[in-house]
Amino acid sequence: MKSFFREFKSFAIKGNLMDMAIGIIIGTAFNSVVNVLVKKIIMPPLSLFTDDVNLQAKKYVLRAATEASEEVAIGYGEMIEVVIDFFIVALTIFVVVKFFNRFKSKSEDPKNTTVETPKDIQLLSNMEKLLEEQNKLLRETRK
Repeated sequence: MKSFFREFKSFAIKGNLMDMAIGIIIGTAFNSVVNVLVKKIIMPPLSLFTDDVNLQAKKYVLRAATEASEEVAIGYGEMIEVVIDFFIVALTIFVVVKFFNRFKSKSEDPKNTTVETPKDIQLLSNMEKLLEEQNKLLRETRK
């Protein structure tokens, strides 16, 4: 049991727990933004193309409501709206990740002087140059 707590403490202290918590909080906030984007910006123009059809109201009735029982229906319209939400979220995340990857690749390029290169990349670049020089000297001495 002590090793479990030691491992959890190591996990939490290394920052993984904080990174996950921050990611979850940002993801939740991002979900709210996407919901508004879909419901207030994207769906109204789509409803113009579909003659103001409300997708959430679309359903296939299996059994009509009576005095004795409730209606039984398959709500396929809501599923369509959730799928649209999913694709918008996926597209948005793709664009954001692509932007960050482009910025990251620029920052990791030691020849790019517009973005400050992180220290670890600079050290690796310097080591690469030294190894190239060493290999060149070794080749010259073998001749």
